[in-house]
Amino acid sequence: MRISIIRGSSAAALAATFAIASPAFAQHAPRDAESEESRNDIIVTGQQAQKQVVSDGNIGVLGNKDALSTPFNITSYTAQLILDQQSETIGDVLENDPSVRTTYGSGNQSELFVIRGFALNGDDVSIDGLYGVTPRQLVSPELYESVQVLNGASAFLFGAAPGGSGIGGGINLVPKRAQKTLIRGTASYSADGILGGNVDIGTRFGPDREFGIRVNGVYRSGDTAVDNEHREVKVAGASFDFRKGPGRFFLDFGYEEQAANYSRPTVRLANNIAVPRTPDANDNYGQPWTFTKLRDIYALARVEIDIAKDWMVYLAAGMRDGSEKGDYSTLTITNAATGAGTGSRLYVPREDNNESGQFGLRGKFAVSGITNEINFGGSATYTENRNAFAFGAFPAAVRTACGASATSFCTNLYNAPIVDRPPNSVTPGLVSGSFTDLPRVSTGAFTSLFASDTIGFLGDRILVTVGARRQNMIVNAYNRTTLARTSRYDESRTTPVVGVIVKPAGTVSLYANRIEGLAQGPTAPLTNVTNPGEVFAPYKSVQYELGGKMAIHGLTGTVALYQTKQPSTFTTTPASGLGTFVVDGEQRNRGVEVTLNGEPADWLCFIGGFSVNDAKITKSLNGVNNGKKAIGVPDYQVNFGTEVVPSFIEALTLTGRVVLTGKQMINIPSAAAAAQELPDWVRFDLGARYVAVIGEHPVTFRMSAENIANRRYWSSAFGGYLLQGSPRTVKASMTFEY
Repeated sequence: MRISIIRGSSAAALAATFAIASPAFAQHAPRDAESEESRNDIIVTGQQAQKQVVSDGNIGVLGNKDALSTPFNITSYTAQLILDQQSETIGDVLENDPSVRTTYGSGNQSELFVIRGFALNGDDVSIDGLYGVTPRQLVSPELYESVQVLNGASAFLFGAAPGGSGIGGGINLVPKRAQKTLIRGTASYSADGILGGNVDIGTRFGPDREFGIRVNGVYRSGDTAVDNEHREVKVAGASFDFRKGPGRFFLDFGYEEQAANYSRPTVRLANNIAVPRTPDANDNYGQPWTFTKLRDIYALARVEIDIAKDWMVYLAAGMRDGSEKGDYSTLTITNAATGAGTGSRLYVPREDNNESGQFGLRGKFAVSGITNEINFGGSATYTENRNAFAFGAFPAAVRTACGASATSFCTNLYNAPIVDRPPNSVTPGLVSGSFTDLPRVSTGAFTSLFASDTIGFLGDRILVTVGARRQNMIVNAYNRTTLARTSRYDESRTTPVVGVIVKPAGTVSLYANRIEGLAQGPTAPLTNVTNPGEVFAPYKSVQYELGGKMAIHGLTGTVALYQTKQPSTFTTTPASGLGTFVVDGEQRNRGVEVTLNGEPADWLCFIGGFSVNDAKITKSLNGVNNGKKAIGVPDYQVNFGTEVVPSFIEALTLTGRVVLTGKQMINIPSAAAAAQELPDWVRFDLGARYVAVIGEHPVTFRMSAENIANRRYWSSAFGGYLLQGSPRTVKASMTFEY
């Protein structure tokens, strides 16, 4: 019997496929045929025992839903994709998503995600539906069963993100948990010398296999493809669960250390400075004393109990203790032709203590053929941040030539001189807080209650979801020196949702939704305005979306049309006197998303799609900027990957991906400033993986090259600063599975 490689099948489905073979045939098969069958069986398991991308996922308070029963656009990138693509950060995983772009925070190495043209901070990524628990800034994906991306606002589904972002979409991480006995080890190499590996071990035990344990560990260290840049990662995680009768109990732990040294900085442009030529792809214009060091410990607990048929109560809680230190630097270009500019140093130690929890009741009943799925519950997230900061005080010898300030030094984008790490400034305002006992800077309490009903008609071929969440935000700010509270923010808002699904056929669904985003409103500056310290109500963004989904022949295709309006601020400019800080501005993002994920044949796989986004300012001071493009939002984005299993070597998979990004505005043009924009750019990635059978165990060899042409380009202008795209990055790994 000859078994071809079956892509995207679960282990259970594979076992069932093999069980179909006639016992008589198996008994009478020659030994070499049996060996070939066994080898192919092992190759099938090692090649891909799980789909890489699915359109099902956790829709917050609505629970887990399949793609065709969801009035929202969600994509889940599984642990199989993370393993096959050798992803090292969440940003690596999201290279597959045409609605997402990953950039860095200003001056540091934190990943910042841009979904539908709006920011999602690393602080606002959730784990298992809980905010405030995810490790901050950089996250290794090896601990997670899937990385789920929800395109669109989610204030009702997940609650308001405590960091104030997530208007255009959200990311939820699902922890790995034991499903079967697994022993997997991976050795890896990447870039210019990052060596390491990871282990993934799990099993179920007990009379009814009711106990489960899953343990993961990761270590990587070495130089990246950027000259002199060094990274180190240490990650450990464990998951325990007990499933028996009507109850399911889960406990997850995670520990993560991330370190980046001598990193390439982001780039700012001085007023009216043109976009400079991009340096060589591998160039590093940073300083050897810059570093980021992150340490996070988190724990999650979840209980689910079936109290009756189709009725469940659940309770979840989580906590995170985080520590961060860093010397950060940003390069500001003052001469685009020569690359001359100034650099700076900012030292920021930080500590975070967060707790989060939720409870709920979910159930379904039917009356006269009409079904109702009820959700009711609440959530709470508490945050505390302690930090201090100090700018560097540079000597005259490194700043006089370019007229830099006391906290800057002269440098050059194309030939950066190495300067000594300066001491901390002692000037008030340039240094604040104790570095030995970090002062409390802010606390937050975000609580909510929610309720919804999904009504099903005609055998659930028509589903209508209506619901609302009442949310309260309390945020306190404190003076780093006196420790006294300087402001208090206490506001509440209700965020409704309406979603409709129509299934004209078993493989097709059409959907529409109206949902809102919610973020903490701003506080007016304390100086130079007529309303110092005024606290504004929370931002409410409104999203409308229409779409369709089709699941056929192993493929899931999605088309979505959306519009989101987000309030913004500005300060009025009266003829005389001070201006007033107001929330009267608005940005409107309107676009189309098309994705195609899955396996139309045993030998072919598609991952990705394209998006078009028309992001414009629709309300501004005196209307002077109305109709202008928003900063850092490309007009179009393409992320499309293909995997092919050649018929002549069925243990081999060849992979390719194109990443294309349209032009991006760097500034909002005016009479005093000409328009500045980044050109469009394209990048190609290639790779291969091969499954060998060694001692009746699959051993998978993988190799890939991202940005294979080693093209140099500015990848992002989001936030008004430039981030250079990564150089050619070669990755290789070997995975042994017992």
